Amino acid sequence: MFHGQAALVVIDAQKGGVMAQDVGIPHMAGGSERYAKIVELIAAARAAAVPVVFIQEVHKRTLTDFGRELDGVEGIHGLEGNRLTELADGVGPEGDEYLIRKRRYSAFFATELELVLKSCGARTLILVGGLTDVCVQYTFADAHQHDYHCRVVDDCVGGSSQAASDAALHAMVCLQRDCRVDSTEVLAAFAAMRAIAAGRSEP
Repeated sequence: MFHGQAALVVIDAQKGGVMAQDVGIPHMAGGSERYAKIVELIAAARAAAVPVVFIQEVHKRTLTDFGRELDGVEGIHGLEGNRLTELADGVGPEGDEYLIRKRRYSAFFATELELVLKSCGARTLILVGGLTDVCVQYTFADAHQHDYHCRVVDDCVGGSSQAASDAALHAMVCLQRDCRVDSTEVLAAFAAMRAIAAGRSEP
């Protein structure tokens, strides 16, 4: 499932997406269930010594850093100091894990993500969070162009609508045919990694 070192990239797992409240962007139903699985994946990744990187979209309240984001259907969202912009409960860095704040859709654009991933030797990125058809898809496309293997966890991403999420997943498969996985598969892979590591540590 993974090629070389894996890293779990948690994209915009923010309270607005969990609570499905009006945050300027529509969210498909099922946020609470998705985020419960994301929290489970984060814990399993840590137990398997898989690096976890958290991404958060944040904008100035003056709107000076939105660029062209408000030219389409999206309203104002992700403002600093807004409770719904905060990371969801149970989601966030521990120890020396990274939290990368971004001003655009892709987690790679004008951020230190590439440097962070190279520093931990990542070759496969496991993507979870939202929105499937916006920030996940743009991050996936940039990861693909940076030659990372990508795994998008179907039941841990949600789009602006079910149809939009499905279309985005189809577009990602067009770039990497094996990119779609579910949380059960990833949890099993993490468990196998823990077992291997435990076997190596035995005297």
